[in-house]
Amino acid sequence: MRVFALLFAFAFSAVNAQTFPIKTMRLVSGVTPGSASDTMARVVAEKMSASLGVPVIVENRLGAGGVVAAKYVASAEPDGHLISIYTSAFTVAPLLNPGTIDPKELTAVATLGTVPTVLIVNQAPFNAKALLGVLERSAVTTFCAPPTVWRLLIQEDLAACKVSLREVCGAGEPLNPEVINKVHEAWGLTIRDGYGQTETTAIVANSPGQKVKPGAMGRPLPGYRVLILDADGMPRSEGEICLDLNGERPAGLMQGYADASGALSGANDQVYRTGDVASLDEDGYLTFVGRADDVFKSSDYRISPFELESVLIEHEAVAEAAIVPSPDEIRLSVPKAYILLIASAAPSRETAQSILKYTNQRLAPFKRIRRLEFVTELPKTISGKIRRAQLRRVEYEGSADEVSRGVEFHEKDLLG
Repeated sequence: MRVFALLFAFAFSAVNAQTFPIKTMRLVSGVTPGSASDTMARVVAEKMSASLGVPVIVENRLGAGGVVAAKYVASAEPDGHLISIYTSAFTVAPLLNPGTIDPKELTAVATLGTVPTVLIVNQAPFNAKALLGVLERSAVTTFCAPPTVWRLLIQEDLAACKVSLREVCGAGEPLNPEVINKVHEAWGLTIRDGYGQTETTAIVANSPGQKVKPGAMGRPLPGYRVLILDADGMPRSEGEICLDLNGERPAGLMQGYADASGALSGANDQVYRTGDVASLDEDGYLTFVGRADDVFKSSDYRISPFELESVLIEHEAVAEAAIVPSPDEIRLSVPKAYILLIASAAPSRETAQSILKYTNQRLAPFKRIRRLEFVTELPKTISGKIRRAQLRRVEYEGSADEVSRGVEFHEKDLLG
């Protein structure tokens, strides 16, 4: 039999007994106990234990949500090699699971039995050019990464990398259309986006074979009954993403969040609410709008940060961007952009003018970005998601942990 493998580059470089307080690691797999795949999982666990210096326990969960993610999101096949650089839902997913596991333990949710070969690339810090070299040399056929990684990759010469890729997908946050277009131009492949949480694994995706709608994150995956509900629990074309828990419980959904007494809550009602907002079209495709607490109002208009960020990222000088509300005496709040520029762009007045002129031509007046700040880095979670809550705290409280201030410009001073 072939060796089952996951090439996991971004998180394991930082995860070891010296830098993270791990007491135990669990390798959770959806394979049959006692099978050849189970034997291989235990071999992998032994190697990981020796490398990390902590016990690695194999735990079998038939129907584990990670299997659905690998098959229907990443389209991993037994004859291919998979790289997953996402740390909370796909092939290898280190996560702190307060519902079922001691907070000091690290869980790796693995889809052993779905993919063929396990490689672990120790990269610290992350290096886009080096990773492209691994993709090429290892003849990787399926590649999954968060938007942060994709945005760094498109700064390199993708066309010069002779890849063997059959499938590419995104995870963690919505992927901006500009990134999808650049990858397609270079490799002729369309990045298929999806949606899920640490608590649920992948529940929505552009599965292999179905039409990909630009900007949409796809349709519900097998085993999940997805509802779009308002605050009163009524179906809407735009609302909170929820899971119907009447009848069979989804295999990938957590048991719940455990309090100090061990009692579970959060996933024991008729529906599980994700806290994320999406719109639903007539074909059943869902499009991400934002976290319920990320969406804000300006002059009584509803603002989706992702929509504005997608326009920003199209500007040639912008590498990454995050939109948050900034307090305003007249409008209550206005959109402010925290921007990470590409290496060759200067954080100057001229660059700020160019970006604002570009976005003003593409956004409705009420959506226009009124302030921007050039920073050298954006605060992120271990899985690469931008921590907008930290940036909001800067705007309303003046400072926040892990946020370095940069050079700020206001539209009124630049454009009049």
